[in-house]
Amino acid sequence: MQLTARTRVAGAPVNYGIYQPTGAPVGPDELLAALARDGYTGVDSGPIGYLGTGETLARRLATAGIGLAGGWVDLRFADADGFAEDLAQLDAALDVFTAAPVDDARFAPRPTLACPGNPGRMARPGTPTDLASALPAAAWPDFAARVQQAADRCRERGLEPVFHYHLGTDVETEAEADRLLDLTDIAVCLDTGHLALAGGDPVAAVRRWAGRIGQVHLKDADLAAHARAREAGGGLMDVVAAGGFCALGRGDVDFAGVFAALDDIGYTGWLVVEQDAPEGGDLDRIRADQHENRRWLEEALR
Repeated sequence: MQLTARTRVAGAPVNYGIYQPTGAPVGPDELLAALARDGYTGVDSGPIGYLGTGETLARRLATAGIGLAGGWVDLRFADADGFAEDLAQLDAALDVFTAAPVDDARFAPRPTLACPGNPGRMARPGTPTDLASALPAAAWPDFAARVQQAADRCRERGLEPVFHYHLGTDVETEAEADRLLDLTDIAVCLDTGHLALAGGDPVAAVRRWAGRIGQVHLKDADLAAHARAREAGGGLMDVVAAGGFCALGRGDVDFAGVFAALDDIGYTGWLVVEQDAPEGGDLDRIRADQHENRRWLEEALR
């Protein structure tokens, strides 16, 4: 696979520790400037509002020469009342996404729908899967119907959503992602790292989900670091702190196979580079990793 007119590369605020409880270690203008210097042409939104809203967002992106690739919106799909309350949060996110300038409809922001954390799975993320915390079989039809409702709401605003399976949530495994795709018409966000740590095969998933992949998160995964964190009783944040999501090319994801498969299916859209930063991570190290991630990807795609 090569970088062509069909793909663009984005970075993500999560790479810089924006979600840390102590507050964002870098401001939006600094982050966008760093991405532009490193050769990224897009960015994930991070927490809704972090990059600004309305005209402020549009001006900030235009100044940096950066497009908005999309952004995370978690909704309580397993809880009817909670989901109804969360629709206002979805609408607020869609207001932000529709304010972003778009020069090519293929690269319009992707609302990235997901579940909030499932406490049992947050404590025991990934392989072996915590089946005791899995969504009961009887709950799947209503769960999927709410995902479909949210997807349709995005489309009413002119945006095509994706669903992001994720460690520590109700949709964590490849099989659970398969089931959601069977029950809805939403596209999937292929996240290579989360799939690998949940015991999945990213290369096989690309080929099986051909035609249903609307966004790609390029994330590497260190299976040994994940196993050590789990054996020590650690949860998802411990996995991140242990380097479970390492710099690109340093882990166990078969990126050569992933890129070949994406090329074979004609994937068109954003390639979002992600490497979750641990709480209190060294900012200089983080900046260096994101610079190297972009350089590594450029070489890998050749």
